[in-house]
Amino acid sequence: MSSSSVSDRGASSSAVSGCSRRDLVRVRLAVIAVFMTFGISIAAWAVHLPSLQRATGISTAMLGTVILLHGLGALVGMQVSGPLSDRWGSGRLALGTAPLMAACMPLPFLTDSVGWVFCGALAFGIATGGAEVSMNAAGVALERVYQRPIMSSFHGMFSIGNVIGSGIAAIGFLVEASTVVMTGLMAAVGITLMVAASTWLRHPMLAEAAEAPDAPEAPDAAAVSGQRSPRKSGKSRVLLLGALAFLCLLCEGSAMDWSSLHAQEHLGASPAQGAMAFAAFVSSMTIGRLVVDRIAHRVGAVAVVRYGSVLVVAGALLVVTATMLPFTMLGWALFGLGLAGSAPLVFSAAGNLGPDSGRVLSRVVGMGYLAFLAGPALVGWIGEVTSLNTALFIPVVAGAVCVLAAGTVRREDHVAPAQQSGATPPVR
Repeated sequence: MSSSSVSDRGASSSAVSGCSRRDLVRVRLAVIAVFMTFGISIAAWAVHLPSLQRATGISTAMLGTVILLHGLGALVGMQVSGPLSDRWGSGRLALGTAPLMAACMPLPFLTDSVGWVFCGALAFGIATGGAEVSMNAAGVALERVYQRPIMSSFHGMFSIGNVIGSGIAAIGFLVEASTVVMTGLMAAVGITLMVAASTWLRHPMLAEAAEAPDAPEAPDAAAVSGQRSPRKSGKSRVLLLGALAFLCLLCEGSAMDWSSLHAQEHLGASPAQGAMAFAAFVSSMTIGRLVVDRIAHRVGAVAVVRYGSVLVVAGALLVVTATMLPFTMLGWALFGLGLAGSAPLVFSAAGNLGPDSGRVLSRVVGMGYLAFLAGPALVGWIGEVTSLNTALFIPVVAGAVCVLAAGTVRREDHVAPAQQSGATPPVR
């Protein structure tokens, strides 16, 4: 083993040399608050899209255009926030972008003006992109501190935010509360979480950990095996990981934006039942993300992505062929469980390609977010020509490609750092 790989692990360990375990826990809770705020905001957006369509009278294709504008804004926000994350620190950037995202989320629902809806969706998207990059960069930094996979657990907190948001929305539908009141309430919840986390997001630990050359899960395999150096192969890895992120987020975005409306249009479900179809998806994804870090540490990222993608295909096929709501909900549950580890593992691999994790993540996450342009929007356009049920065969194809492309996330991380040498044991 090269001396550089040992020193890299030492750099990761030194990131917490000046702080207590209590501080470490508090910083982790602060990052969790960002992911939960993100999840609540996205859930509020997704489950109220049918209400937006009814309020404005727009077609399914036009609703796809609204989703397209949100994705376009997110893509712009990501490219701007990547360099800012490296310059200012992921925690400080998250402290600005996450509450801004929560505040912008209700904007499209304030009026039935289509022009205002477009502007609101674009503004919400820009803030979404900034929050997405900053929170994932913070997650990568803390993975370096903990010296074991924890990224999926953060995304699990995002999914818990989804569950909370969809649950609040379901209650709102049952009591017939207005969309403006419900989205405003969820925005207030997100902003409150960020206020509570503000002190610890500014902790220097996140900046110090981000400066470590590599996470412990990615030792210098090139120096050992004689393969191309990471710098030489970095661009191709970014492209491959970005393509896989695109497929994963195409599937996830399709479920986020269309699961509720699909249940209502295809099976005649009520708005509350449609919200529960969405909840079935995010609940199963939450459960998966809370346990998949340990599974990935044992069997490897490739196996998690590959066999998870098999579940994605099976769940999507069940959704499009089911004629009863319980089976559709089961399909969305399998779909979410299969997706649980895919995007977090892709982002974790991308964040460890080099020291500028913010820039690299902005590219990979940005390529993934193109799925929010070409994915759910494409589903809407095809659904306008054929049917929404037929359009949801797109995630079936995307999941099948993920099965074949799972090797993209392969890293030399199968042996825990503490086992590879006399390095400092991982934080538990």
